[in-house]
Amino acid sequence: MNTVDSHLRAALDLAAAGVPVLPLRAGKVPFGNCPACAKNACGGRPNMKTSGPCTCPRPCHAWAAATTDPTVLRSPEWARAWGEAAAVAYHPGGTGLTIVDLDNAAAVGWAHATLPATRRVQTTRGEHWLYQGIMRSVNGVREGVDVKSLMAYARWLGPGIGAMASLPDAVRALAVKEPSPSRRAPQAFSAPLTGGQRECRHRTPTYLDRGITMAEQRITEARSAVHATVYRTFLAVLSTHGGCGCLTDAHVARLFAAAQAKGESVRHCTDAWTNARTALGM
Repeated sequence: MNTVDSHLRAALDLAAAGVPVLPLRAGKVPFGNCPACAKNACGGRPNMKTSGPCTCPRPCHAWAAATTDPTVLRSPEWARAWGEAAAVAYHPGGTGLTIVDLDNAAAVGWAHATLPATRRVQTTRGEHWLYQGIMRSVNGVREGVDVKSLMAYARWLGPGIGAMASLPDAVRALAVKEPSPSRRAPQAFSAPLTGGQRECRHRTPTYLDRGITMAEQRITEARSAVHATVYRTFLAVLSTHGGCGCLTDAHVARLFAAAQAKGESVRHCTDAWTNARTALGM
């Protein structure tokens, strides 16, 4: 099997497992935007900070190009990229994960002494520690340590070893460079969605109530990957119901209650809700 086939096969296997993937060039960098998408002239891809309906079929927009669609991965537009690719990458936040990227032996030693044990993946210079849960990505949280989750990509280096642990507060705290009482994670939710700019789809209250009920059921029925299920459910609710101002604190309280019944803390619920709003540009 040649390198092109090897990269594509790995990408297809990951996509089949629900992991969004993309090709990387030499130097572990993504393929640049095509001329039509240069400097986000197209408006960007969905879930980017500059969200928009970009329909470019190429692997543009770095991490936001990551996909689980095998048709896209095999498409002619991606064929050239696979031919030039040096590696396969994935979007950790898109699959409900956070990676603590440990870039040297000292950083690995710090992690062993400080962080809860979890799944580990060997890298060229250190290790990736994988946790179940999502957060914002931050580079340089300490010497030799980056956090990769939302709006980030990481090279696929194999499944790793060890049982995966839930994302701990010790890792979330790494993203807060100057802790202070005013910057602590909120302990109660807030969902001010008034002033939405999209056309209202809720011709009757029943439509919105049915959507919230289905979301509660999806969370309640989760048997694994609860963190990821809660985030994806919040994302779906906001995408469908959050743009016109009809979604209220009472609706969000129902979602939080369902998540907490599955063991999620208020803080994790708040983080998931905030991350979902950020991903949708709300």
